[in-house]
Amino acid sequence: MLKVDGYSLISKLFKIMGIAHFLFGIFGNASGLFLFLAPTITFKRIIANKSTEKFSGIPYPMTLLNCLLSAWYGLPFVSPHNILVTIINGTGAVIETVYVLIFVLFAPKKEKVKVAGLFTSVVALFSVVVLVSLFALHGNSRKLFCGFAATIFSIIMYGSPLSIMRLVIKTKSVEFMPFFLSLFVFLCGTSWFIYGLLGRDPFLAVPNGVGSALGTMQLILYFIYRDNKGDPKKATTSTKEEAMEMGTAKHPSSREAMQSNANSTQDCHV
Repeated sequence: MLKVDGYSLISKLFKIMGIAHFLFGIFGNASGLFLFLAPTITFKRIIANKSTEKFSGIPYPMTLLNCLLSAWYGLPFVSPHNILVTIINGTGAVIETVYVLIFVLFAPKKEKVKVAGLFTSVVALFSVVVLVSLFALHGNSRKLFCGFAATIFSIIMYGSPLSIMRLVIKTKSVEFMPFFLSLFVFLCGTSWFIYGLLGRDPFLAVPNGVGSALGTMQLILYFIYRDNKGDPKKATTSTKEEAMEMGTAKHPSSREAMQSNANSTQDCHV
């Protein structure tokens, strides 16, 4: 009788873990979608002005690569039980492709060539990963290869907040780091981190653990400097231009923070 009760308890525990795994995946999809859509404010400005101004186009194809690799990793024949990873990153790949096309359309010639070339490189690299994993690898070796590729680029993408946090410390102001964006970076990273832990998947847990930690650091900085208007002398033109490069500068005629190229890459590199 005790043996039966023990098996029953273990069965219930695994069932609860399975439900929690699914729920954290759903929550990760929701917060991830918010991050992917954050740069729409930036692109409304680009379309309205018919110019990319000083915004950098580099983060978008890089984020696209991360989304493509993560979406591929989540497919059942690569990594079972991770279809939610494919859904959000597949959606993100479509959104990032639209961003790249709009950016190329309105960018000056030099920037247009650079971003288009980077986009072509992203497609080529992803194609190599797909072909190698399909025809040269099978089973666990396929999962390891695709998992390592996705993890490396997820960590690189999650590293983008370091530049934003440096700006916050330099200016002693959170002007370039909107609170809700930082909050959703934390929520997205944490959701996928727990999802990875519950699924016993280090390729999801490790990069998103890094994202969760960086999101936490952003929130801590926000609460430290939230009431500080910053030192005007430190908020130099070069600093503001640096923020424009990351897409975090404010529109001259608006008090709403521009959502960022770099911020879009925090999106959710799951």
